[in-house]
Amino acid sequence: MFGWEFPPHIAGGLGTACYGIVKGLAYNGVESIFVMPSASGDEDQSAARIINASDVAVDVVSSSVDEFLEKVKFVKVGSNLIPYMNPEEFYNIIEAQKRFSTTDFEVQYGQKYKFSGKYGSNLLEEVARYAMVGGTIAMQHKDEFDIIHAHDWLTYLAGIAAKELTGKPLVVHVHATSYDRGDENHIDTRVLDIETRGMMAADRVVTVSDLTRNIVINRYHIDPAKVVTVHNAVDFSGRDNISVERGFKDKVVTFLGRITFQKGPEYFVEAAAKVLKRTSGVRFVMAGSGDMMNRCISHVARLGIADKFHFTGFLRGADVQKMFALSDVYIMPSVSEPFGISPLEAMRSGVPSIISYQSGAAEVLKYAFKVDFWDVDSMADDIYALLKYPSLAKFASEKGYEEVNTLKWNVATAKLKAVYESVLNK
Repeated sequence: MFGWEFPPHIAGGLGTACYGIVKGLAYNGVESIFVMPSASGDEDQSAARIINASDVAVDVVSSSVDEFLEKVKFVKVGSNLIPYMNPEEFYNIIEAQKRFSTTDFEVQYGQKYKFSGKYGSNLLEEVARYAMVGGTIAMQHKDEFDIIHAHDWLTYLAGIAAKELTGKPLVVHVHATSYDRGDENHIDTRVLDIETRGMMAADRVVTVSDLTRNIVINRYHIDPAKVVTVHNAVDFSGRDNISVERGFKDKVVTFLGRITFQKGPEYFVEAAAKVLKRTSGVRFVMAGSGDMMNRCISHVARLGIADKFHFTGFLRGADVQKMFALSDVYIMPSVSEPFGISPLEAMRSGVPSIISYQSGAAEVLKYAFKVDFWDVDSMADDIYALLKYPSLAKFASEKGYEEVNTLKWNVATAKLKAVYESVLNK
């Protein structure tokens, strides 16, 4: 299994999902070797053996990846890029850097490469180097695995290399696509090319929702027969009930996620302003970081609600659980969300949740309130209702908890195991 991140060092939902998947697979009798670009050594290896790609020297290469490298030059970018950042800003930065600092990519055989494992400078170069190392690791361990599983575009080239060199079948897992991250006028064609190559080379394509499955079929033109939806789940193990003291009487409404275009943070700000015009005794929290953070801070100031609006920065681990324990309402107003694990985590903590119809989670959550991401009036109405009507909030909390209690990784990965078996039997 090729991934890019793994708890406790994560930047978003991908690492959380990978952790849930390997634990669920272990429960279902499937052993995993999890390869990541840069392991810290403190990862939980109870469910998967972790291989640190930074410790492995390149000694083999796949013809498909080699062909890819011949066609692509890698842009040296000095700023921290996130693959899900604002599409227009991503495009502008890339185009500006292309004019000044394009360099040829070289593979150094017999040498190790120290990966950052981040979503930062020279991301595409790291993705290509990861493919080289991934091919080497696959050959070194080819007698120890039956199937290759690659998560998201960052690892698809590694998956292709492993397949070509070992002949083992490849499953690619689509957690997000270029069409989720931006509009069609500002899509990075190099990322789109990697996504397409990965899906075409795969024996099966697993998507996290039917919403994403439709994108894979209609936008990437992948045969529907090989595209399977396996909805994400939530991990209930190792979660203690956390109690926190607020120090204030106000109710708390929380947005928790990357502060990027895809997540719809500005709609949350607009809805907050509408709620605060109707009632007092409520505070809004935006927990996370991203390229739209400064823009949202300015937006809050312009609307005159800064005294009731808080920015926490990026939260991880126990701090996330504390934030949910502090919250009375959770909201995920995503513009395009392939799935969205965070509302499941909120509902597991007993927090009534509001999500956008434009999310994969909307396909499986009956007891989350649903709105269109752009409909800030409906969003504000739902927030107001959950704050002002205790019986409604109690109903949503109890039913939501019961619902997500059935959405476990053990069940989801049983479906994933069936996907593996169908490929191996074929």
